Amino acid sequence: MRIATRHGRSVLISPDATSLVDVAEASQGRFGPGPRSVYDAWDEFVDWAEHASIDFAMKGIPLILAELGAPSPDPRQVFAIGLNYRDHADESGFDYPTSPPTFTKFASSFTGPVGALPLPTATVDWEAELVVVVSRRAERVTAAEAWSYVAGLTVGQDYSERALQLAGPAPQFSLGKSFPGFAPQGPWLVTLDEVADPDDLPIECRINGETMQRSSTKQLIFSVPQLVEHLSAVLPLMPGDIVFTGTPAGIGGARKPARFLLEGDVVETSIGGIGELRQVCVAFAETGERQVTA
Repeated sequence: MRIATRHGRSVLISPDATSLVDVAEASQGRFGPGPRSVYDAWDEFVDWAEHASIDFAMKGIPLILAELGAPSPDPRQVFAIGLNYRDHADESGFDYPTSPPTFTKFASSFTGPVGALPLPTATVDWEAELVVVVSRRAERVTAAEAWSYVAGLTVGQDYSERALQLAGPAPQFSLGKSFPGFAPQGPWLVTLDEVADPDDLPIECRINGETMQRSSTKQLIFSVPQLVEHLSAVLPLMPGDIVFTGTPAGIGGARKPARFLLEGDVVETSIGGIGELRQVCVAFAETGERQVTA
């Protein structure tokens, strides 16, 4: 099953990804229209969706990617994991962490799979990521049972303004990773029954057609089940919560010389079996058309 949001309402995507139906209308008001209400009743929703006879041909409307938002646009909590790919730790010159470095991205940075990326400075970097959406309250969950607390997977970008992220005697990540548009996700949530091997998914980022990142989720230092176990040992994970799981090697800041995004750049991010994001970089209009620089 593929579930997305359109104009703030939960929708189901047809198997051929050409049309969609509104969840609230199809379920006669039982679920939705708000995405969080669907995640809050996830088990019941999945049971309904599996048995519902949805006629996409007759009742579906054409799928337009630019109309979609993040699959879980208003989570209670957002977690992001740093330095979680072996190849990324290697390129950064760090030892592999012994526990997952964790920060957040604020939900006001969320956006859909296709659109513009405003560049607030000249040091905006890219980070392709697998994103996990939580299906039900998870508290002190073991890794062995963790996948049963996952609603599904989606594609994400952890865009990062490196100057702000690394400023100060004690760098903090969250603000530098939370400018408007810095957390595109989508194009939809794919449930685990449609994912051949969630522990080995190809992940890639291209800029203007040039491959910048290419890896696999099997390179994760801490797997999705391990992340769920670690996080839920500290605090409850709630339905609809988001986990950005980390990025592989190939970021701009690790290149010599460093490379950052420029106005007009086209960033495409894909994960095999899930889908693709596409952002076009534009000037950051803080006041009029003024470009803010670091």
